[in-house]
Amino acid sequence: QARLVESGGGLVQAGGSLRLSCAASGRIFSVNAMGWYRQAPGKQRELVATITSGGSTNYADSVKGRFTISRDNAKNTVYLQMDSLKPEDTAVYYCNADIMNIDTMRWNGHWGQGTQVSVSS
Repeated sequence: QARLVESGGGLVQAGGSLRLSCAASGRIFSVNAMGWYRQAPGKQRELVATITSGGSTNYADSVKGRFTISRDNAKNTVYLQMDSLKPEDTAVYYCNADIMNIDTMRWNGHWGQGTQVSVSS
């Protein structure tokens, strides 16, 4: 099985920055799209940003120009640089990845455990 482990969350003042990391490990043959989602209290989980293995990116309108997604394919790691943070960015951030299992050669979607990002006004 593969697993995703996130790090980098925390508490920051409005206007500040944080960088999230998510590393995939385990029985991995290949990793396709990776991305970040977030869920605020009382709200549904929403897409923040995604990146393909070739580097094509997609962002939610609410974070365009402030957040940057990137990845290191050699390390099976995806990053989310978050700048100009706002209180409305407060949420649990989840990493997601499409991973081909080396034993079954099948694609499966995987989620990380989530990391809390809190932005104070």
